[in-house]
Amino acid sequence: MFLPKVYHRFSLLYPSCAASSLRSFSSELSSVSSIPASGILRFARKKPFKPMTSRGASASSRLSRLAPFASAAENGAGDPNGSTAPSSRPEEDEELSSGGGYHLPPKEIRDIVDAPPLPVLSFSPHRDKILFLKRRALPPLSELARPEEKLAGVRIDGNSNTRSRMSFYTGIGIHELMDDGKLGPEREVHGFPDGAKINFVSWSRDGQHLSFTVRVDEEDGSSSKLRVWVADVESGKARPLFESPNIYLNAIFDSFVWVNASTLLVCIIPISRGSPPKKPLVPSGPKIQSNEQQNVVQVRTYQDLLKDEYDEDLFDYYATSQLALVSLDGTMKLIGPPAVYTSIDPSPDEKYVLVTSIHRPYSYIVPCGRFPKKAEVWTIDGKFVSEICDLPLAEDIPIAFNSVRRGKRSINWRPDKPSTLYWVETQDGGDAKVEVAPRDIVYMQSAEAVNGEQPEVLHRLDLRYGGISWCDDSLALVYESWYKTRRTRTWVISPDQKDVIPRILFDRSSEDVYSDPGSPMMRRTAAGTYVIAKIKKQSDGTYILLNGSGATPEGNVPFLDLFDINTGSKERIWESDKEKYYETVVALMSDHTDGELYIDQLKILTSKESKTENTQYFLMTWPDKKAFQITNFPHPYPQLALLQKEMIKYQRKDGVQLTATLYLPPGYSPSKDGPLPCLFWSYPGEFKSKDAAGQVRGSPNEFAGIGPTSALLWLARGFAILSGPTIPIIGEGDEEANDRYVEQLVASAEAAVEEVIQRGVAYPNKIAVGGHSYGAFMTANLLAHAPHLFCCGIARSGAYNRTLTPFGFQNEDRTLWEATNTYVEMSPFMSANKIRKPILLIHGEEDNNSGTLTMQLFCLGCP
Repeated sequence: MFLPKVYHRFSLLYPSCAASSLRSFSSELSSVSSIPASGILRFARKKPFKPMTSRGASASSRLSRLAPFASAAENGAGDPNGSTAPSSRPEEDEELSSGGGYHLPPKEIRDIVDAPPLPVLSFSPHRDKILFLKRRALPPLSELARPEEKLAGVRIDGNSNTRSRMSFYTGIGIHELMDDGKLGPEREVHGFPDGAKINFVSWSRDGQHLSFTVRVDEEDGSSSKLRVWVADVESGKARPLFESPNIYLNAIFDSFVWVNASTLLVCIIPISRGSPPKKPLVPSGPKIQSNEQQNVVQVRTYQDLLKDEYDEDLFDYYATSQLALVSLDGTMKLIGPPAVYTSIDPSPDEKYVLVTSIHRPYSYIVPCGRFPKKAEVWTIDGKFVSEICDLPLAEDIPIAFNSVRRGKRSINWRPDKPSTLYWVETQDGGDAKVEVAPRDIVYMQSAEAVNGEQPEVLHRLDLRYGGISWCDDSLALVYESWYKTRRTRTWVISPDQKDVIPRILFDRSSEDVYSDPGSPMMRRTAAGTYVIAKIKKQSDGTYILLNGSGATPEGNVPFLDLFDINTGSKERIWESDKEKYYETVVALMSDHTDGELYIDQLKILTSKESKTENTQYFLMTWPDKKAFQITNFPHPYPQLALLQKEMIKYQRKDGVQLTATLYLPPGYSPSKDGPLPCLFWSYPGEFKSKDAAGQVRGSPNEFAGIGPTSALLWLARGFAILSGPTIPIIGEGDEEANDRYVEQLVASAEAAVEEVIQRGVAYPNKIAVGGHSYGAFMTANLLAHAPHLFCCGIARSGAYNRTLTPFGFQNEDRTLWEATNTYVEMSPFMSANKIRKPILLIHGEEDNNSGTLTMQLFCLGCP
């Protein structure tokens, strides 16, 4: 088996040192009646695809006019039993054999990848202004190549004291939003250095100021540390928040937050911090891990863990912050001691702050999210009020799904109260395998608790707690779920009305997308929090808005329902155009005043797109439901504006309904142009029922978004793309899905391949399979167990030997010792000797995904 060069997973460029590997791989590919070497596995200079004009041409002559596949046609690609031997192209060989450095993909792909992305939108608290946050297409290689520290499961850019490889904005534009939906002229935020990288953009609570961070590239190519800036929204003028130029943000965990309209709470690098600790030349002693207490500890394969005392010191050095309370006039007050603060959350009434930190003893077998954790309430100026919890190190959380940490978790402020905390505590010791009722209890308590006041029980749950949507004293929705059964329930409670008995509002399977009632629309309060929006009609009743995806057998048709919380009756007040467009409700725009909202004053922000029209945003107002178009973004890749997209349905041999999205190049006709090389790109999923597995997800009218790593890029090279063919792995009743993984995987792939061949869009011997992560695992398995279906495969950032993840993987929570046969049979490494078709293995050299350790790559390449 051929093992190609390992590439960085995020790069579209390949180093010249890989040229010989690619050329060898392409040669092998051509010898097995596969996709032409110059098409899928090598960036070659070819002419763009042109539709045919002659209907009666032979298969060979038709193919010869499809430029991306000319070499295949010239070598008998029309013969299912023939082999291909593409002719040598001297200019390509010269390019591949030239000197060092990187090579670019062909222009038709480069033009798509490098096209400026659409800006990110951010609306002001009063919904009267919009920010256009501008971006570049891809980060420069210098950004990806910066050195990083790997500590406690976190990767750190030591030069900037941030998480490594942060994305960033390049500029901020401010637009007024008029009542008729039109945008005023753009006002650029200005005053910061040219070429600045912008992060953490946020509005002040009154919408008069913006806060954000700025960093610039230094002469040595590194990035400077982050400084906090503020800008006046009316003028766009920006300036540093701190008067001193030597105060920098620590963005390893939390960064900063607005406390009120004129004050921010900021995590800064301690001013007295010196140089990083130096690694000792001689270790202090051997590394010892002991289980003298005979604790059962099962952990997954976490990456980038602490290794020794030096790593502990280095982690403390970068992660330790000092909290600073800073006013817009530059007044600064340091509050609290330096510590590893992971979150800072002011109370809605601006009097208190919930401060969460982690502390020693650290662990060498779990990441920092499981380190000892302390949560405290302080006054806003830093005076200690109370300790909410101090949780011990959590190395022994069971691997079973729905297992959690013991003690208080999910600690938050009630968004509808001035300063009331709520949290949840497990009653099963955090172990999902323990049968107990209730399983979780939700508590709440005022930050101003006096005279030994005890926490109040808010609600008891028999499944695992999944969050709360708050409204007011009389209404909140509590969610619980259980993965094994896919059961999910929504409770209606009255938080401050003890005589009202909680009741179940929805009780359903999380897999059943057709029965999904939608989620409540939230409105912004004057305190900057979000609560369920209550809607008032002329008649009595308590109404809320449910925003749903509207899954149907024909595809998603998003909706907005007016729902009576007391009777359960609903009225559909808006629905997407399902004939041509795909529309969604993005946000409530009439939410900047407290109290109930009237239906005839409703304003919502919607998005609208089609197969060929990119997303635009609209403002819709009631009662006339008139829509005003806000944006007019250009098509991001006009060369593919007329691509063909179809959601197709077909059946697996066991009767399970399957779906996929078939993409074809612009101007292509199967009857005129004949079949094309096809790329099959997918990702399996687990289900508990055949009915749920067969449900349609997604919309045939969604715009085809094409990112820098998208399989759809190959449309520009004239390929057919079968995107997301469903591959359900079903385990009904007591059966576990993975016990028949290979059988169901192959059956799903067979059905998909038969469908595209029957449609006449794909050559039987020119179909490639590919996928990312679990899709890469799928790819290797299909080449091992279904070699008759695919001519080659692309496996990106996958895992191939499940014995290297013995404590579970993906949605499998049995251990290797509990399901040995399943682990072995699912591992393509165990069947690597059967893989006789070319497979291109792509993997980040320093992949930090806990399930795809880089070692997995070399395991598959051994035979």
